[in-house]
Amino acid sequence: MNPLNSVRGAITTGVVIALILMILIAPTGFQELGLARWLHILSGVMWIGLLWYFNVVQIPALGVAAADKGGPGGAGITKYVAPRALFWFRWSALATVVTGVLLAWMLGFLVQALTLAPSHRAIGIGVYLALVMAFNVWFIIWPNQKKALGIVTVDAAEKAAAAKKAGMTSRVNTMLSIPMLYCMVGQSHTGF
Repeated sequence: MNPLNSVRGAITTGVVIALILMILIAPTGFQELGLARWLHILSGVMWIGLLWYFNVVQIPALGVAAADKGGPGGAGITKYVAPRALFWFRWSALATVVTGVLLAWMLGFLVQALTLAPSHRAIGIGVYLALVMAFNVWFIIWPNQKKALGIVTVDAAEKAAAAKKAGMTSRVNTMLSIPMLYCMVGQSHTGF
């Protein structure tokens, strides 16, 4: 049985390999802190990766598909790809926030980050940007995407308005992801 014959097999095998490496490479063996950090990064990569996929690939491609009168259109994307991608998008957003809060608590700087204490101001700003983005995902983008994709039945005008609102909010999140990532990475890798 080749694990590469399915996405689930590839992901499961990747997780197993990572856990083995975590145990073998870590100087003191398996650590909950290392696992929490890894889960935070993994979920964050999925969340921001999907955010950029939507804004850099899918939305522009759907615009081109709609303008191509003789082409296949975007029905396959809107019916099959977008709902699945949005499922992983919203749950990876939640997982990123939960694992980030857990990690900050385990490292002992959650309160300092949330109060923007000077020693944790950068990551604190990153946390607040991520919270705004996660709020946007769950309470603006997803409810409006359900209307735009026809998961929730609405009239044509409301569908168009919902698509516009979801798209604009997704662009806001794309914009916020850049300073958010700078603050998150900068706290530990750039020395501020």
